[in-house]
Amino acid sequence: MDGETLYSIGDLARRTGLTVKAIRFYADCGLVPPTTRNPAGHRLYGIDAVARLDHVRTLRDLGLDLPTVRKVVDREISLAEVAAAHAEALAVQIRTLRLRRAVLTAVARRGSTPEEMDLMHKLAKLSEDERGRLIADFLDAALGDLGAFAGVRSSMTPELPDNPEPEQVEAWVELAELAQDPDFRAVMRRIAEQHAEGAGPGLRRDFAAVVRDRVGPALAAGVDPVSPQADAVVAAVTEEYARLSGRPDDADLRRRLLTRVKTANDPRREAYLQRLAVINGWIAPESLAPVFTWFTEAAEPRRASAAGGRPG
Repeated sequence: MDGETLYSIGDLARRTGLTVKAIRFYADCGLVPPTTRNPAGHRLYGIDAVARLDHVRTLRDLGLDLPTVRKVVDREISLAEVAAAHAEALAVQIRTLRLRRAVLTAVARRGSTPEEMDLMHKLAKLSEDERGRLIADFLDAALGDLGAFAGVRSSMTPELPDNPEPEQVEAWVELAELAQDPDFRAVMRRIAEQHAEGAGPGLRRDFAAVVRDRVGPALAAGVDPVSPQADAVVAAVTEEYARLSGRPDDADLRRRLLTRVKTANDPRREAYLQRLAVINGWIAPESLAPVFTWFTEAAEPRRASAAGGRPG
């Protein structure tokens, strides 16, 4: 120790920026014991103690607790191990804080009641496995034993990111509420059954695309669905659907098609798909509600007229 520079606790405080009280605390708990004492009993610290104190201060600034700091400076555990564990713990805290911020932002935007906020928080903080089970249960109810939809499940499955934006959290909560709605599940089941039933051997396009492609131009042109000009549009839709499905264009086919359009036009179906796109970062799907509504308004009175024996 001869020739070694020694620092008083005051010198050490000025050198490190720590308070005398903090240095004394670290000394008393054994983290940074003094190198020696002067004849008056005052603590003195050598350069090794200064380095150890800097090390302790850095670890404490990073948020490590005292027992862990002691193990690191005493080399009982490696700094790399502690850093990895602490980084993961911080990542969890950051995700939690982001989630809380997203929920609060959504609550503020929606003007939610306390009950709605509680539900939003519960749904938002579900683990990835819990979210997966909730959606799997919904898809089982909607698609279940219909083999034709085995490949559709992934396209209807939301994947909430680890660090979601507020709009993604809000979309997830709304989608989860829809997925747990028994009536909506029944609607989706009917849509799936109608699709499976209507998928003839020659059908290569979904009925929705047929309706969209034939009705879209008429809608854009402002054709009134109950006007005579709509006759040709309705006929074109039913003829194309009959051709692709391999079925005759008769009253039964037109009834089935109209039923499918009306079922698929449930606003909750579109809401689910819109929120799914937000959660997964996809381009928002085109709204088919206008063409579905137009076709329903055009086809329903014509089918009723035909069933009554009148021209239509």
